[in-house]
Amino acid sequence: MDFGFTEDQQLLRNTVREFAESEILPHVMEFDESQEYPRQVMAKAADLCLLGIMFPEEYGGAGLGYMEYAIAVEELSRVDGSVGISVAAHNGLCSNHIYLFGDDAQREKWLKPLATGEWIGGWSLTEPTAGSDAGGTRSTAVEDGDHWILNGAKTFTTHGTVGDAVVVFAVTDKDKGKHGISAFVIKQGTTGFRPGKKENKMGLRASDTSEVIMDDCRIPADQLIGERGAGFIDAMKILDGGRISIAALALGMARGAYEAAAKYAKEREQFGKSIASFQAIQFMLADMATKIDAAALLIYRAAWMKDNGANVTKESAMAKLFASEIGVEVADKALQIFGGYGYVKDFPVEKFYRDMKLCTIGEGTSEIQRIVIAREILKQFA
Repeated sequence: MDFGFTEDQQLLRNTVREFAESEILPHVMEFDESQEYPRQVMAKAADLCLLGIMFPEEYGGAGLGYMEYAIAVEELSRVDGSVGISVAAHNGLCSNHIYLFGDDAQREKWLKPLATGEWIGGWSLTEPTAGSDAGGTRSTAVEDGDHWILNGAKTFTTHGTVGDAVVVFAVTDKDKGKHGISAFVIKQGTTGFRPGKKENKMGLRASDTSEVIMDDCRIPADQLIGERGAGFIDAMKILDGGRISIAALALGMARGAYEAAAKYAKEREQFGKSIASFQAIQFMLADMATKIDAAALLIYRAAWMKDNGANVTKESAMAKLFASEIGVEVADKALQIFGGYGYVKDFPVEKFYRDMKLCTIGEGTSEIQRIVIAREILKQFA
């Protein structure tokens, strides 16, 4: 068993870390307070091929794998989860859906500008009445000659306001249930397609999240991605990989919170000595470090398996479940170590604490992950 990174992977980690610390760190709280999507940062991330990291060079990508993708998201999120989740949603959801289920012409037309970072992508599955139950989608798509007409509303769409192209899901065959849902890609600016309310979020505030509205949105038939009726099944396959990136998001933020707390514990003095010398603080740091390492191993295993063509439904759900839940715990302990200073915005753990909670909700709640894991492990005893 090899637990080491390749030389190229370590170089990637160092490069992304340097980028995050030089280009993102000085502006983290500015982005958070303004809730402004960091376009310039994302453009510079595109220059590093981070917006097409998993896709072949022929489409403008870097031609790397899920392991490298997880490393990049982790390192970005160690500094700012808003940038981490934006890169993750762009790559793992929108662009990946087109890459995996689109045809050659669709990849050429839609994936190329996404992989190069010329466009930003969104992926719109959730609806006001269809969250964990994505099969309850109510948005509709009706054939009209060589076009489709879409109607409905989506919510919690990352890049719903700033995205140039958005993959959306709509019912094309109502009597077929989950097998009657199809996926479409729509260009921002298309008549009848617009962003709705931008959400005022607790955390990850610089990552754009909004409603998406379709009102008699008429699009050409060739904007159907994948087979008619296969949208829901394809979405579940996308989420298998997407959960690796959310796990990496949680891991990066956990590392950031832990490192800030450990440094502070060495510097902060009470009762005439560093608080790092107190056993209570040492035990918290020990637990944090151990759980972070355990989460990393689950994530890297899932990423390695994905890169080697294995089914990762169980492994990605385990990684996402564990990393997100220990991430919340680590952020909580980090804030506790900071004490009163952790509760104010002058120190980084307040933001990690707010940002982290989304990881137990997005791309499948912790409860959904447990359902997925249980279903997969019980197959062994059928």
